[in-house]
Amino acid sequence: MTTEELTLTVEKALEEIRPFLNSDGGDIKLIGIEDDKHVTVRLEGACTACSVNQMTLKAGVETTIKKFAPQIETVRNIA
Repeated sequence: MTTEELTLTVEKALEEIRPFLNSDGGDIKLIGIEDDKHVTVRLEGACTACSVNQMTLKAGVETTIKKFAPQIETVRNIA
């Protein structure tokens, strides 16, 4: 999978999880993918102040991204 294809695949994964984040007043943006293994995202809106955003990141976002792109090893949020 090329870097461009991987980016499109991760974007598809984010589109799947976005409605759940939007329903709580939040959103997510892809910042970048390093070495085709490490994804950086930014949780936005209500997600930035949410007390469970790290759980959302791991249980929701990371799981969904890995379902679409199993080669991804880590997903991290930047403020």
